[in-house]
Amino acid sequence: MLELSKVRKKLEDYDHEEMKIGVIASHSALDVCDGAVDEGFPTLAVCQKGREKTYDKYFKTVKKDGKRVRGVVDETWVLDNFADIIDRENQKRLLEENVIFVPNRSFTAYASLDRIENEFEIPMVGSRNLLRSEEREEERDYYWLLEKAGLPFPKKYEGPEEIDKLVMVKLPHKEKRLERGFFTASSYQEYEEKAKDLKENDVITEEDLKEARIEEYIIGPVFNFDFFYSPITERGVKTELLGIDWRFETSLDGHVRLPAPQQMTLTKEQSVPEYTVCGHNSATLRESQIEKVFEMAETYIKATKEHYAPGIIGAFCLQTCIDKDLNFYIYDVAPRVGGGTNVHMNVGHPYGNTLWGKRMSTGRRTVLEIKRALEKDRLERIIT
Repeated sequence: MLELSKVRKKLEDYDHEEMKIGVIASHSALDVCDGAVDEGFPTLAVCQKGREKTYDKYFKTVKKDGKRVRGVVDETWVLDNFADIIDRENQKRLLEENVIFVPNRSFTAYASLDRIENEFEIPMVGSRNLLRSEEREEERDYYWLLEKAGLPFPKKYEGPEEIDKLVMVKLPHKEKRLERGFFTASSYQEYEEKAKDLKENDVITEEDLKEARIEEYIIGPVFNFDFFYSPITERGVKTELLGIDWRFETSLDGHVRLPAPQQMTLTKEQSVPEYTVCGHNSATLRESQIEKVFEMAETYIKATKEHYAPGIIGAFCLQTCIDKDLNFYIYDVAPRVGGGTNVHMNVGHPYGNTLWGKRMSTGRRTVLEIKRALEKDRLERIIT
């Protein structure tokens, strides 16, 4: 892991009047850029060749008489691969342009975590060391952290022979490695049958299946809680609930819209849904349950400080299911800007707007933290 003093040294050389917000151009980059624009910062979207038009064309900033009239992306870099951002020459450019980097899932998915931790010297908002906890194959992953914290998560099954109720089998997709090859089963026999079909249809591999996590399927709605933790807040609570989102998944959502008689006519290839996330929507939670959610967040924050010092900084997302008795189960944790925050860009999060009295998305809250840290001369507290 890079020494914090080394990153802070880079930060000392920055021109505070010329700081720019940088982000990998994928995932929730538009929310970050939109938030930066709201707070008066120029934006840089680092694109991958063949995937740049969203940022370089359709949401590119247009100015008239020096003033922005539309768009949120001021500058784009188009690289052969996202991972190239860590190359020495690109880091040099980032430093020269006074870029503060906002990590998202695409950054950690396409670039090597080893290189992010040990080579990427660009000041980042958030907790660099916690990014690895999102990888389920890591010994100290988020499940390990949730267990240490005593937080609720779905029961884990050590092997398919133990299956005695509906479970979710979590593993990567064979071809689309960053997507899900998840499937459900309620018995060992069903597990074997579905696994065989999915392997034959090139959805999963035997090697990945051996490493899959099998956990109890929580029957209930999904709520992704978009939180923000501010180590520099002096008045008021440091933990903020900004908003809630939930996912659209293919081809699961297509299946649930079919009446049962039509579902029964699907071919073997069509009958097992896939769980690729393709979009998000906004949600709210009944107020009697909000305190529970804050308690989970504060317990998670405390655990990160104990096991991943200095702990979580800035945006994070607790992804949960809620059962019939209104019990929450955390099935995933994003220790950075969540994947569903674009649904709140420009209009803000319902809870963030209420808290701050203005439009407040996760992207804007992240950049506002940079702005507040600059004003308080405490930028080093939010950077790793």
